[in-house]
Amino acid sequence: MIIPVVFYIFVLFAGIQIAYYFIFSSVFFAKKSSKSHSKNPISVIIFAKNSAENLRNFLPNILTQNYPNYEVVLIDNNSTDKTERVIKSFAKNHSNIRVVNVENNEAFWGSKKYALTLGIKAAKFDHLLFTEANCKPVSENWISEMSKNFSEEKSIILGYSTFAYEKSFASFLIRFYQFITSLQYLNFAKLGIPMMADGKNLAYKKTEFYNAKGYINHMKHEFGEDDLFIQDASNQSNTTFTIDKSSFTECANSSSFKNWFSILKKKVLLKKRYQFKHRFLLGLFSVSKLFFYVLGILLVFFYPYQIIITIIAAYFLVQFIVIGIAAKKMEEKNLIYFLPILDISFLLIQISIFIANLTSKPTRWK
Repeated sequence: MIIPVVFYIFVLFAGIQIAYYFIFSSVFFAKKSSKSHSKNPISVIIFAKNSAENLRNFLPNILTQNYPNYEVVLIDNNSTDKTERVIKSFAKNHSNIRVVNVENNEAFWGSKKYALTLGIKAAKFDHLLFTEANCKPVSENWISEMSKNFSEEKSIILGYSTFAYEKSFASFLIRFYQFITSLQYLNFAKLGIPMMADGKNLAYKKTEFYNAKGYINHMKHEFGEDDLFIQDASNQSNTTFTIDKSSFTECANSSSFKNWFSILKKKVLLKKRYQFKHRFLLGLFSVSKLFFYVLGILLVFFYPYQIIITIIAAYFLVQFIVIGIAAKKMEEKNLIYFLPILDISFLLIQISIFIANLTSKPTRWK
């Protein structure tokens, strides 16, 4: 009696997983707006902390953007390397650079959110576009593609950011995790349920920042200047997205897999502050994937294996088609070749994070 019940539970979770992948394809069938948007003046805000080398490599890609009216707000958060010198050398040759030097404050010691708040207040324009010092736009039309989505109704724009390709399995894992997370927040935004964002490619109006009282609700949390801000400021009517290739940013993954995993552990803890419906939707994706694999493996030995294998094959077929389309659209083509391994690894990373956060309290990031 118990085996048939387990089988139906397995079918349920398989159906949930397949449904999620259909949801993840919805963003690629969104109708493009035919409206022409005025080119609003833009303040590009870049946070830098000991980022001299990154600024040398990536800042030129921002300073050569094909856009008529924009400034670059460079926030130097008390760097101890040559960041200040690099910023001054760029500012000497580019009149549209605005420099914000942040000194440590006892109440907000080393806080990225405090530094960003000062940068936002210093920005000359109301329309803000965020990225980080280790990132570069993939196109000279990045500002144009992101900013054209602003309208009277839409004041928060979600963009896509990826990590640079490296020939290592750790790099594949990091890129795939980033890719799946991006599919989640972009497609849920398409469905009118904005819940997350990536601060390496995010735009919003300064008025939204002030309406949400900035980062005040989570100022003491180390991370969350993007997704927790979205939790406070975003809603169905004021948020949109773009997946135009010219709007992407690409970032150098300068940290090791160990450091990336450590940071990810801390970011996952922030989900406790998400709205319940958002936690439920994200949690259901992970839980259904876990039970799909576990029950599928068990049922192969206790149920007609032809049926189980057919269901598993259907899951992988749908996943392959959807991820294949998404990977092609998002310029992540080589991920598809390792899909089953990456999918299982994605699940194992989430399980590892859950266990790690149960058994240890993350130390403060510096």
